[in-house]
Amino acid sequence: MKNLATAMFAAFGLMATGAYAQSNVTIYGIMDTGVEYVNNANANKDGLARLNSGTMNTSRLGFRGVEDLGGGLKAVFQLESGLKVDTGAQDAPDFFGRQANVGLEGSWGRIVAGRSFTTTYDFIGQFDPTGYSAAYSWVTAGSATGDRKDGMVTNSPNMVKYLGKFGDFKVGANYGFGEVAGNNQAGSQFDLGAGYDRGPLHLAATVQRANGAANGLGAYDKATIAHLAADYQFNDTWGLDLGYRNYKKTFANNAADLRSNFYWGGLTYRTTPALTLIALLSYQDIKNVAAGTDADPYMLTLRAKYALSKRTDLYLSAAYAKAKNGQLTGVSRDDKGFADNQTGMLAGIQHRF
Repeated sequence: MKNLATAMFAAFGLMATGAYAQSNVTIYGIMDTGVEYVNNANANKDGLARLNSGTMNTSRLGFRGVEDLGGGLKAVFQLESGLKVDTGAQDAPDFFGRQANVGLEGSWGRIVAGRSFTTTYDFIGQFDPTGYSAAYSWVTAGSATGDRKDGMVTNSPNMVKYLGKFGDFKVGANYGFGEVAGNNQAGSQFDLGAGYDRGPLHLAATVQRANGAANGLGAYDKATIAHLAADYQFNDTWGLDLGYRNYKKTFANNAADLRSNFYWGGLTYRTTPALTLIALLSYQDIKNVAAGTDADPYMLTLRAKYALSKRTDLYLSAAYAKAKNGQLTGVSRDDKGFADNQTGMLAGIQHRF
């Protein structure tokens, strides 16, 4: 009996070891911070110098895992929290406010449920040469002029999301439940996306619908956002990115629609394996407003990035934003503008792990 018990424990030990060997959990993150100066930073048009977090890409801490279930099927999960390197605070009210999802993956694609980035965000991201820079990129959302940004929905809770890749093509979709009793559409959000990647050419198209909360009559605001984007890598040195967004928001109270077209174009020049130069020009064409009140802001962004290693970069960035008709604009997609122009400059460091 003693020998049998010993053999059984040994067998269970081997089984457990084999099971754990098929599972993998990765801890990853980005630590990104920079010293920044911007002018026209308040109503008095004063300048502001600050240490800012996530000035090239949002700082974050994440956990992702995969378990091989056999037969080509895998279980996957991801938890990701945004953080501020300058203060140590979390970057969103919810601790895992960036991602918290679990799902399955196979030859048919991947499906996850929980909080995640939208299909639009996933598909269009590769066409922003600054990588959705937290500073000096309007690709996710236009200039934060007043309360108007006319941007994509980047992240949603209560979501089911699918991604499939078939040769050179990929398709994606997501649905975020509004979870309102008696009105399944209020507060809901859904995306559809298609992409094509072959050699140096990359294409994507997405459409997104975001519904607001229901008013007392059960009606709700509706935002429809469509994107087209293309990227071409001419060689190992030069790359070109182009993108377009059409934005329309209708209101339950029958107020005038918000409409705009947003365009961006970027050039990437790799002078050496370590040094990359980036230029990004963005323009927002505001529609459906009274003559003489449209801002139509544009922004020019320049960046030089130097790789100290595969994980650590130093960078310098500068941006200039300008609006017409005395309207307010700024270089950030999040901070309100206090003048019809703003200039920003920063120097930073990013480490990825």
